[in-house]
Amino acid sequence: MTTSVTPHSGETADGARAYRRLVESHRWAVPERYNMAADVADRHRGDKLAMIYEDHTGRREEVTWRQIQDRSRRVAAHLHRLGVRPGDRVAVLLPQRTDTPATYLGVLRTGAVLVTMSLLWGDEPIRYRLADSGAAVLVTETAALDRVGHFAGQSAQAGQVRQVVNVDDPAIEALPPEYDTADTAPDDPALIFYTSGTTGAAKGIVHAHRTLLGHNEFRYCHDLRPGDVFYGAGDWAWSMAKLLGPLRAGAVHLVYRPAGGFDPAGLLAAMSRNGVTTALVNPTFLRKMRQDVPDAGRRHPQSLRVVCCSNEPLTADLIEWFRAQFGVTPLDYYGSTESYPLLGNFPGVPVKPGSMGRPLPGWDVALLDAEGREVPPGEPGEICLRAGSNPQFPLGYWNRPEATAETFGGPWYRTKDQAVVDEDGYFWFLGRTDDVIKTSGYRVGPYEVESVLRGHPAVRDAGVVGVPDPVRGQAVKAWLELNDGHEPTEALAREIAGFARETHSRFAYPRLVEFVAELPRSATGKIQRAALRARDENAAAPETGPATETDPVTETAPAPDAAHQPGQEDDGDDDGSTDLGTAHPARRAGDGQP
Repeated sequence: MTTSVTPHSGETADGARAYRRLVESHRWAVPERYNMAADVADRHRGDKLAMIYEDHTGRREEVTWRQIQDRSRRVAAHLHRLGVRPGDRVAVLLPQRTDTPATYLGVLRTGAVLVTMSLLWGDEPIRYRLADSGAAVLVTETAALDRVGHFAGQSAQAGQVRQVVNVDDPAIEALPPEYDTADTAPDDPALIFYTSGTTGAAKGIVHAHRTLLGHNEFRYCHDLRPGDVFYGAGDWAWSMAKLLGPLRAGAVHLVYRPAGGFDPAGLLAAMSRNGVTTALVNPTFLRKMRQDVPDAGRRHPQSLRVVCCSNEPLTADLIEWFRAQFGVTPLDYYGSTESYPLLGNFPGVPVKPGSMGRPLPGWDVALLDAEGREVPPGEPGEICLRAGSNPQFPLGYWNRPEATAETFGGPWYRTKDQAVVDEDGYFWFLGRTDDVIKTSGYRVGPYEVESVLRGHPAVRDAGVVGVPDPVRGQAVKAWLELNDGHEPTEALAREIAGFARETHSRFAYPRLVEFVAELPRSATGKIQRAALRARDENAAAPETGPATETDPVTETAPAPDAAHQPGQEDDGDDDGSTDLGTAHPARRAGDGQP
């Protein structure tokens, strides 16, 4: 039996008219020939300011469009000399340097397919993505060469590339800034992003050059205008849109480099000094800001006109706190790596706190049941996007024709996210229909974490789920079966969590560990993650006592809002702690910590 839920209703007539005007006035415009890099970079005057980089000391570096244009052509020319041609895959593993945007654009100018990589990943995730994409070249920096230089070789199946390119090589800068951008079609592949999955390895989602034309959230949600100063939280390796979209619109992009970890006071001061007018953050970012600087508006007055949130649900309490501090209502929007964003809130249109808003103009979105029928207001359904209804729609999964046909081959792309829609057309998030974990704005696939945990000599098998966390939204929890000869101790739990952290990634490791004699499995032997979640929800109250923390570590992960720099040991989302349990319910370590 389905319970009917009608959240808020009663939108004003003015609000309905404002939204209708946005929808009715929208038209997609996709030219016959289109290259994303040329569209972003070559539309701007060379002397115009493009980016501002500022660190915690106040040291500031400005980058003009001429610098980006020239550097991107030099990178493209260098790659072309190395044999890179349209359709080749080129992986880029860089932090948020001053020349990283130009490097991305340089790859795209050649017509090659850009595969973005993050320094937060361990060697195995990098090797897997290189092998899966068949990347011919890996572009990185001097600081990372000792770590990734061994990936150069002849075996693509082993995650090796034909050549590793160092962006610090003076030979690149010595080239003339002359390169004829490849004549690409809008449907030619341009980007591969890897998304986390629940039943298999990460899949590469292929986006065409036209994908940037579909990112109209920067027009409708951010209301970007030439001269705006934009701040976008998070690593560019996860989303190119928040880098290229504002730059294409003529906004100046601010990058803040903290001393280490999430530094809300320093970031707010930098935003104030540089006159940031619009920003893209996530709810974890706002929760940490509220926790560390509760009177942020008084301490750091801002010039903000629009602030948008994505990656996880934005709660009403955060909206009210931010509005009280800065006089701006944060606007939630929603999307997935496959297609983004589908839903949003818009300046000048009423916001219902807690709602994801309504479909963006040009996006044909519906709530469907399992049989593909649209559900009525108040009834739960799956958020679905009509296939091919906008330029952002992906080409498919890299080298996975069956998965592509299953996910994108029908009339609708099904997101596996559940929601209800109210009588005014506002969508309200309910939860995921699969097991992907959303922690601190990152999407974490349990399959990859489980695979890493099984690599520890003490672990016979592992099941990973997301559990509620007051700051991160969800925390990664691991349920472990141990091999004979190993005892379920807190020291072993810390060791296993540290192993996952160092060998896999510094944000997708278990913060809670519970040892079990046997994991719940289906008749076919699959781990039943739903049973693990139910067991966790039905467990007795956590035992009391002091929180247990892991030993300090020297390399930590930046928060989704921090720019990771070479040699910088920063720790934002990551406090280095793991919550531990043995045969009893896991107890939380360091509750209230970021």
